[in-house]
Amino acid sequence: MEVFWLWSMQVGLSAAYECIKVFSETDLTEDLKRIDVPTLIIHDDDDRISPIGASAHLSSKIVKNAILKVYPGAPYGLYATHRDKLNADLLEFLGKARTSSRAA
Repeated sequence: MEVFWLWSMQVGLSAAYECIKVFSETDLTEDLKRIDVPTLIIHDDDDRISPIGASAHLSSKIVKNAILKVYPGAPYGLYATHRDKLNADLLEFLGKARTSSRAA
């Protein structure tokens, strides 16, 4: 996961701290309740930064008609480690969303 090391070396300490502070202390429940478009939530089950129970499982219950895809064994940063599967899942979801919007 050299990409995370590279990004970490490029970020300013103050910005990194503020990002984590806001990320960990902000309640987005009301924002999630307002989402009314097809929503795909993708998460790994081995994330130690954003545990799945407190993030994806909760979000997928709050967002109306959300689809949750869990990548077993995937780490934080699955967009780097599971790129092909992620891209395939995104394309599949976008194809279904496009088809359902035409039918409406």
